[in-house]
Amino acid sequence: MMEFDLENPLGNFHDLPCDAVPSLFLIESDHIPPPNYCHTLKASDFDISVRRDVVSFISQLSCTFDPVLSYLAINYLDRFIANQGTLQPKPWANKLLAISCFSLAAKMLKTEYSATDVQALLNHGDGAIIFETQTIQRMEALVLGTLQWRMRSITPFSFIPFFSNLFGLKDPALKKVLKGRTSEIILKSQKEIKLLEFKPSVVAASALLYAAHELFPFQYRCFLGAISDCSYVNKENVLQCYNVIKDIVREEYESLFNVNSSSDTPVNVLDEHFLSLESEKTNGTNVAPAMIQEQDFKRRKITDYGNNCRAPYSHFH
Repeated sequence: MMEFDLENPLGNFHDLPCDAVPSLFLIESDHIPPPNYCHTLKASDFDISVRRDVVSFISQLSCTFDPVLSYLAINYLDRFIANQGTLQPKPWANKLLAISCFSLAAKMLKTEYSATDVQALLNHGDGAIIFETQTIQRMEALVLGTLQWRMRSITPFSFIPFFSNLFGLKDPALKKVLKGRTSEIILKSQKEIKLLEFKPSVVAASALLYAAHELFPFQYRCFLGAISDCSYVNKENVLQCYNVIKDIVREEYESLFNVNSSSDTPVNVLDEHFLSLESEKTNGTNVAPAMIQEQDFKRRKITDYGNNCRAPYSHFH
């Protein structure tokens, strides 16, 4: 059996162009909750609260592992809840569901974890909960059956290579930075139930656009034109999803600003250091020439990219 990779679920996706690309867009809806799932959750404060608790618990289980493990486990969780109709009012039942989704995700990603460590987390907080191995295995079997054994989930990560290739970035370092920031946005956005209204491909395209706007503002129109010309995505859906992601990132920035402004932190110290350097440079004070040249080179390198681009001028607000 071939290795499972969230970014490469069909095994040959990186060999672009290939038949796997249209296949991903064709079957992505089979790996997400149905469209009415988000609306059903919103209609019940109880379901939203319980889902938040279960997602938080999965995050605790996954905190020492690759964040994509948590992402995959929550994907299983939402698909399971959507098929079962509602969450249980019993905390122990939801914890059993959480650990089963975590365990299945870990097995799919071939992640080794200690059963003792997981049991310690289960016993933390609102009293000791001890699940026998057979109980967890039965719950795993229920999740597998409910999801029709579609565990090689197609997620937004599956579409990052396709959309990023449309941008035409040549520098491997810039591509790596763009991919990293896009992945970070996707991971931090999963808890927001509004994103459950959109297909994985739309989330990927929107996250890439937002990351491109942050990293390469002068070339953003080129990237927007590349996405707009793609026949696989609905432009209106991308616009709506982009706005949701924009709000999520803004809340993240505001939260970080409130925390950092309360006291001196390494981030504040570093910011003040660079502000001081910029001030000295502006006032003509001697600054290390190598540092100025390096900063100017990086600035030119990013700004010069795509100067010849001619893309349609659509607007994302």
